[in-house]
Amino acid sequence: MTTERIPVLLDTDIGTDIDDAVCLAYLLRQTRCELVGITTVTGEPEKRAMLADAVCRAAGREDIPIHSGVATPMLTESIQSTASQAAVLDRFPHRTDFAPNTAVEFLRRTIRSRPGEITLLAVGPLTNIGLLFAGDPEIPRLLKGLVLMCGLFNPRTSYGNVREWNAFGDPYATAIVYRAPIRPHVSFGLDVTTRCTMPRCGFPMPVSSPSTTPSPPPASSSRSSAATRMARWKWNC
Repeated sequence: MTTERIPVLLDTDIGTDIDDAVCLAYLLRQTRCELVGITTVTGEPEKRAMLADAVCRAAGREDIPIHSGVATPMLTESIQSTASQAAVLDRFPHRTDFAPNTAVEFLRRTIRSRPGEITLLAVGPLTNIGLLFAGDPEIPRLLKGLVLMCGLFNPRTSYGNVREWNAFGDPYATAIVYRAPIRPHVSFGLDVTTRCTMPRCGFPMPVSSPSTTPSPPPASSSRSSAATRMARWKWNC
């Protein structure tokens, strides 16, 4: 089994549904992931950055750069103007001093500082990434790879959905990203994500001690219990 660490930049709209928080918690726990930074996108991106910071702090990781990104799509009306899950922020320690709209420049600088090394993982609408590629057309060729949770490629396996949220959230940015010259580019669309299931209490695990095998948190661990509460609050487990 390879032990090579994979440098990852995560672009996320954490704060609207639970999947992005689960994704971030997994990356924090995965020993093969070198999480280089986190950027947030769509409505109230500063609050989304606060949520990302809260998850990182619950995992004992205050070292990861987090940057707030673009709040609105390029040319269309926003379909996601608020970060509804920010309502829980007063229950968890988190930073509040996020400057607006610093994500794209952070992504550009970071990718250019490590050409051919970084995998860009985007799990929200693609406004930040579209602006990044449009503003610096060389960036796609400097990535090691691009992984997206985006798109609908076989309508027969999408349980009746006719459009996918992230792609529809900023269709112009989506077009820019999908036309970019990146190899490899892997997209997980509704064809895959609508088949993924998790038991109602399937994710109350600690994220403070990276491990490939989750184990119950010790009763005395405040960080583990905080991480567990953050994973549980959505499901009311």
